[in-house]
Amino acid sequence: MTMPLLSLTLLFALLLDYWLGEPKKYHPLVGFGHLANRLAGKVNVSASQANKSAIIKGALSWVLLVMPLPVLCYYFINALQTNTLFTGAFANHQTVMVFFLEAVIVYWALGYNSLKQHGMQIYQALVQQNLADARKYCGYIVSRETAQLDEQAISRCTTESMLENSNDAVTATLILFILGGAPLVILHRLANTLDAMWGYKNTQFYYFGRCAARADDVLAFIPAKITSFAYAILGLRKALFTRIIINAAEQAKAYKSHNGGWVMAAGATLLQVRLGNANAIYHGKVVHSPLLGEGDMPQARHIKDSLNALKHVIVLMLIFCFFGEWLYSR
Repeated sequence: MTMPLLSLTLLFALLLDYWLGEPKKYHPLVGFGHLANRLAGKVNVSASQANKSAIIKGALSWVLLVMPLPVLCYYFINALQTNTLFTGAFANHQTVMVFFLEAVIVYWALGYNSLKQHGMQIYQALVQQNLADARKYCGYIVSRETAQLDEQAISRCTTESMLENSNDAVTATLILFILGGAPLVILHRLANTLDAMWGYKNTQFYYFGRCAARADDVLAFIPAKITSFAYAILGLRKALFTRIIINAAEQAKAYKSHNGGWVMAAGATLLQVRLGNANAIYHGKVVHSPLLGEGDMPQARHIKDSLNALKHVIVLMLIFCFFGEWLYSR
């Protein structure tokens, strides 16, 4: 039996995220974000430029920023695995080098520790009935205006953010590593970052950011379905498997993001909480969010419950990955 390297790499990356958290300095994504801002500032100079021109510029900018690093990573790891990069003493340790390199890349892409810290920060403020701090911390993770939110609204939008980011910041990274290795992880993380920066439907990015938004949708499509299915598996003990799948498929149709709608509706149904179904103010505009999930109205406890559900999904994925490798090696 060969070593379950995929499972061990993911486990080690998760332990790095648990021990170290998000890098405080020199995070690769911070540098990438600065580069993306500089490029957009030079290329996307006119909000009134022609539609086709803006879309083409945005697509070319996306390719220029996103594609080089995954391609370089692919060829570098391939050279290590085929023992063509090093000779002598290093040639005997290239499997170990690949293991640590891939684990570090997955660690850089993971955001579980950071997500948990932000969520629990808001949860603790609500438990202590400190609405001022809860609104402030909530504003760190959502783009809607939080100054007038009450406890239930804060609980709702924080739980929504925890569930939606359970895929974007955690499970998509694990799934894409299993499917395509470190290069696919890098591709998704850079694409997801550009979507967060350029994917707004405002005057500045409506056309320029279209490629960034579509690319992120495509890359997250399969992970979102697998994550939703994992929530459904967790719902078996509550006889909620069928309800979770039905709600995810039906309620996501009305949500602004297909992938986000699937994950949020599945997670909310598992938690038996009603998310969405409310108006929120984004950049001065009132936006109505459709119903996601079913059950109780949002409370502070649902924030903690959503993070616990994500933890169980991670464990479930590690178990399936391990046994998948074990069966493949037999």
